[in-house]
Amino acid sequence: GVHFGHGTRKWNPKMAPYISAKRKGIHITNLTRTARFLSEACDLVFDAASRGKQFLIVGTKNKVADSVARAATKARCHCVNKKWLGGMLTNWSTTETRLHKFRDLRMEQKTGRLNRLPKRDAAVVKRQLSRLQTYLGGIKYMTGLPDIVIIVDQHEEYTALRECITLGIPTICLIDTNCDPDLADISIPANDDAISSIRLIL
Repeated sequence: GVHFGHGTRKWNPKMAPYISAKRKGIHITNLTRTARFLSEACDLVFDAASRGKQFLIVGTKNKVADSVARAATKARCHCVNKKWLGGMLTNWSTTETRLHKFRDLRMEQKTGRLNRLPKRDAAVVKRQLSRLQTYLGGIKYMTGLPDIVIIVDQHEEYTALRECITLGIPTICLIDTNCDPDLADISIPANDDAISSIRLIL
């Protein structure tokens, strides 16, 4: 399912070199280009991993959240799969403060100190903990800015992509026929809606 693009009306003309045909009003991605960029991305990732670099996978659409979490767990890297909080990278000091708070609360929960609190306070803390788990659970062990960010849907994660560009963090982006291939450092032309396509690429 990697080759299915968007409808021919919803396309970005910059994607023309990556499109091989039109079929029933849908653009078909040129898979030889996909394979080339995918192998380039793999080379970059394997090289960076062998040098102990940190990776972050970003994909917050409902249907890709599980695949992103699974890929991150498998590769032992970080992920954001629920919601990108604006400034997560550009305002790293605030994110770091939140992460410290999150780790402290988890520690308190593990040691049973939350159970000694009055019921109302415990409920407030637990609610806080579950919110932090939702938004920061995938980056709880991140100690600094990532070295490479992998983005699953360019349109959906535009804020994340802009933050990476601002900070000069290299990005690998999965781009469909309605995306701008010039924004990411390595763009892999592929279907960003089908779970099978996303799983394969990840």
